[in-house]
Amino acid sequence: MAQALHWFCGEAFYAEVHRVLKPGGTFAAWTYTLLRGEAELNAIVEDFYRNTIGPWWPPERRWVDLAYRDMPFPFTELAAPEFEILLEWNLDDLLAYLRTWSATQRYIRERGSDPCVELGHRLRDVWPDPQARKPIIWPIALRCGRVK
Repeated sequence: MAQALHWFCGEAFYAEVHRVLKPGGTFAAWTYTLLRGEAELNAIVEDFYRNTIGPWWPPERRWVDLAYRDMPFPFTELAAPEFEILLEWNLDDLLAYLRTWSATQRYIRERGSDPCVELGHRLRDVWPDPQARKPIIWPIALRCGRVK
């Protein structure tokens, strides 16, 4: 299950997983957590994520923030390797991505303004050349388990 377990992690979903997987079958779910870059960029993006659009995230988002730890997971836990996604983006790429977030879209619908405009101004202090490409990393949280 890719980037969606937090929407489905109820009893009915897990009952269906147990129904369709044979005994000893493996279930795996992953999500990517908040992106990382240079330290100054991280501070600004995290402030945007938590404070500017934070109130517009649905409650299930907390499972992503917790990297799927401590959520219901009725399987025999298996060790999982660490992964990450690495891309090189310019400032417009980053802002376009941040506009895809559901919380950003809810903010725009409910407030009638785009919070990424102000964010773009704030980011210019740490990204003076908006065409410069910078590494952006998403840590991957992976949970794997075996059906009992």
